[in-house]
Amino acid sequence: MPALAVRIKAWGAALGFQQIGVTGIDLGPDEARLEEWLERNFHGDMQYMRRHGSKRCRPAELHPGTLRVICARMDYWPEDAADAERVLGNPDLAYVSRYALGRDYHKVLRARLQRLAERVAVSAGGHGYRVFVDSAPVMEKPLARNAGLGWIGKHTNLINRGAGSWFFLGEIYTDLPLPVDAGEGEDHCGRCAVCMDVCPTAAIVAPYQLDARRCISYLTIELRGSIPEELRPLIGNRIYGCDDCQLHCPWNRFARSTGEGDFRPRHGLDSSSLLRLFGWSEEDFLRYTEGSAIRRIGYECWLRNLAVALGNAPGRPEVLAGLRARAGHPSGLVREHVQWALARHAAPSPRG
Repeated sequence: MPALAVRIKAWGAALGFQQIGVTGIDLGPDEARLEEWLERNFHGDMQYMRRHGSKRCRPAELHPGTLRVICARMDYWPEDAADAERVLGNPDLAYVSRYALGRDYHKVLRARLQRLAERVAVSAGGHGYRVFVDSAPVMEKPLARNAGLGWIGKHTNLINRGAGSWFFLGEIYTDLPLPVDAGEGEDHCGRCAVCMDVCPTAAIVAPYQLDARRCISYLTIELRGSIPEELRPLIGNRIYGCDDCQLHCPWNRFARSTGEGDFRPRHGLDSSSLLRLFGWSEEDFLRYTEGSAIRRIGYECWLRNLAVALGNAPGRPEVLAGLRARAGHPSGLVREHVQWALARHAAPSPRG
């Protein structure tokens, strides 16, 4: 098993992963913290956080026979993307979280992990396994922490001392009794609280505590209903996710750009104008988001998010015209947010 663990890490590197670690399946303290988080209703409308009960924190209940978890991370910061701060500073442009600019990471990592698991099976004479990439009730950050991939920062993202936090995580649950790696063992955030200070909606309510109901990533991706009015002005031009806590984290000065072509920006989504995206038909949306994580929110929420961003943009004639063109949209959700945006510009939609 020790020799196999060494080979697994070498195979993982050959498949494009920047780090592989192995951990056991005890998540007792994390299960208690999750229960407290759920009791405070910080999960908002994400009912799936409750739905699977203890399976999320007990890997052997999710995949019977699991003894170890092979954790992997892959960098995704796109080197050739438009400067994130410049896009955020231009209210006419749409900001898309950097992880979603290219191909859907679920597909990229799952395919690589599947190949890794199959190679392990050949070497070990078979093993019971299951591959996960943010697609099932898995405590991926605590597992990755325990496997030595980093520590969980005050913003609740995983941070690696040599790589920052711009990376994806994936797991292989296995019944092989591999030797486990030492966890990070230390929190290196220290007194720094910049992630809490810069959060546009004050969603990080205390160190290591995120109220998802206020988080822009939740509001623009997970929430399917109306965005609370008091939070809309704070969203700015962020139409899919939010990176502020990571953009300002001092540890990301060590982050490296990805060499994965799949994560390169597609269709100009790294710096597109709000009006261009708001003008997409549903067919355009489906075509330009094919193979992208963005498609999961659907066209209706796409327009909802853009309407909010246009309500926060300068009220030039073309912005008002674009909003009025959607004032009669069949979706009540879209109409509501368009009317809010027009009201922000003191230009209510004409009757009729």
